[in-house]
Amino acid sequence: MKRLVFLALALLLSAANVYAVEWHPLYDSVDPALQKKLEDRLNANPEWARLIKHQKMAIGLVDMSTPIPRFARVNGNQMMYAASLPKIAILLSAYVSFEDGSLKETAAIHKDLGEMIRISNNSAATRLIDQVGMQKIQSVLKDPKFGFYDEKRGGGLWVGKRYASDGPRVGDPIHNISHGATATQVCRFFYLLATGKLINAERSAMMLNDLSDPHLHHKFVSTIEKRAPTAKLFRKSGTWKQWHSDAIMVQGTQWRDYILVGLIESEDGETILRQVLPAVEELIVPAEYASGQLKAD
Repeated sequence: MKRLVFLALALLLSAANVYAVEWHPLYDSVDPALQKKLEDRLNANPEWARLIKHQKMAIGLVDMSTPIPRFARVNGNQMMYAASLPKIAILLSAYVSFEDGSLKETAAIHKDLGEMIRISNNSAATRLIDQVGMQKIQSVLKDPKFGFYDEKRGGGLWVGKRYASDGPRVGDPIHNISHGATATQVCRFFYLLATGKLINAERSAMMLNDLSDPHLHHKFVSTIEKRAPTAKLFRKSGTWKQWHSDAIMVQGTQWRDYILVGLIESEDGETILRQVLPAVEELIVPAEYASGQLKAD
């Protein structure tokens, strides 16, 4: 346990710049100008506009490069099947269980947490679900202290089935989705981590460590690694059939400091997510960098 405490303290120091942003509730941080730019940019693409209209595409963006974060979203409260992305709910519930003493903190569990996130290992996720308990995960998501599943806001994060072929299935109360998410609630998840407010600063730092160094180099990661190869990335994605999801927090130099979440129901979802990231970066890059007067990253 002492080793874990020292690790957490070290992570806090290394992530100090993450917590530098001034905290405001994300619901209160919607920026009208950024919101309009996001809507206009996404709807300028006819295919994206069609998906948005039919509620098959949801995007969330948090620009943390300014003193007060700016939030914008399209179909932000539209809950969609998100495959492995909701494994972040298992991550949170495990750390909640460490804190309340219902789950013993071991090296084996930390190994499973890392593999569940970085390589999206389904066996690790299923072992964690079994150890934490499905009902515990759902109670954490619905707990007003976290508010990650809120029926007044269209639902949110949900885990209702093991990541295995067997076991019971409990769909979410509104949409009956087994592994679901909304762009708004996933943005909140990363934002609360970024500000050290998910459980507490120490646990936020440890969860950020689990989300760092993604080993799957596709979707948002494949694009940002080309555009900003030195940026720090914190990420979880999901794919199943035509459902493609991704969530990333990017920390680069100068202006690159943002959270981006995408949920797509389309056979072309992988390609769309690759294209969305540069389109969204256009909206937050300062004029002096966009014009080439200054160089980022």
